[in-house]
This record gives sequence, C-alpha cells and structure tokens, in this order.
Amino acid sequence: MKILCVGYRDWAKKIYKNLNLSKKYKLYYQYSRLGLQKKIIKICPDIILFYGWSWKIEEKIFSSIDCFMLHPSPLPKYRGGSPIQNQIIRNEKTSAVTIFKINNLIDGGDIYFQKKFSLEGNLSEIFDRIIKIGIKGTKLILSKKKIKIKKQNNLKSTFFKRRKPHESEITIKEIQTKSARYIYNKIRMLQDPYPNAYIKIKNKKILIKEVKIK
Repeated sequence: MKILCVGYRDWAKKIYKNLNLSKKYKLYYQYSRLGLQKKIIKICPDIILFYGWSWKIEEKIFSSIDCFMLHPSPLPKYRGGSPIQNQIIRNEKTSAVTIFKINNLIDGGDIYFQKKFSLEGNLSEIFDRIIKIGIKGTKLILSKKKIKIKKQNNLKSTFFKRRKPHESEITIKEIQTKSARYIYNKIRMLQDPYPNAYIKIKNKKILIKEVKIK
C-alpha cells in the first residue's frame, strides 16, 4: 500500500517519521504545495494523509483517493484555522486529536479517530501529546481494523478563522481589562514556532516567549 504523507508543520512530520509501519506500506513525503499534484500523479497513492495542512484539498483528489486529515480539536467544535490557539485563548482545558476523512466541508468529514488530550502546560508539551496520539490513531486507521466511524453533527459545529500575526500583540487594554490567566494563555499559545506574543514600547516590539502563572 502506497501512502503519501503531506504536511509542513514539524509536529506532522514527526508523526510521519515515527509511524514505523510494516514493509507492506510504502511511505512517500510531500512538504510543500508546489509539486503536490505531480507527486500524486507520479506515485498513485492508495491513501493521502494531510496532517498540519492549511489549504483546501481539491475535490478531484479526495473523490478518487482516500484522504485523511488530523485536526487538533474535538470536532465538530473548533473547525477552521489556528485550532490550538483558538481553544487556549478561550481557556479550554482539554482538546482532542481528531482524524477524519476529507470531504467538501472544511474539517467536516466523517471522524475515524478521536482521543482527548490536555491543553495544560507549554506549547511543546501540547505538541508532544498530539504527536503521540496522532501516531497511535494513524496506525489504527491504516491497520484497517474495525473502526467506529462517526458522522459530524454540523448543527453543533463551531468555526474560527486563522489568527493573524498582528493579533499576537498584548495591548494596554488587555492588560487593564483581562485576567492574568488570559494573558498567560495568550503568551503560551504563541510560543515557537508561531508569531510570539509581544508588547509595543514606542516603535519597538518586545517578544515574550515564556510565561508562568501562580
């Protein structure tokens, strides 16, 4: 079985590199939008994994090949961009690794795997949890064991846009009106590799990379 692993985020690459599948699986990798269509035509994969992917998949791809995406949220909640950030800034304590089959709805396909994880701690710890669960879930799906497929309830869905770099600023108004927990969440959700939280002093940006709360 030929599997094309598509994605550009570090956590997605780590999932791919640590799958350790048997010899009956042949893995190929594509870490850029450029050349994706040519790669698909060249290798004719049986399955395509789109983990850590930010662009819409063309229907001609997912209609002819089984395509799966990993989304770090408890779908159908928190569809759309920046799911980790949009959950943390709303003080969510837990999330989920969800692997679903791609269809014509954004993050709206049938769920093949979903497992909760904690959103506490720094961003690197959160990514480690996503990687560990993502490896387990991917292996389960590829094993073709009996999986309980769950359709998403669109009436219960929530959707959020991808955050912009300018939204990383901690403003004077936020300092005056928001709780310490809010500021703490905003800083830790924007640790590397994301555009770090910052404050403006005159014409300079002061980046804030680490934070603790007592």
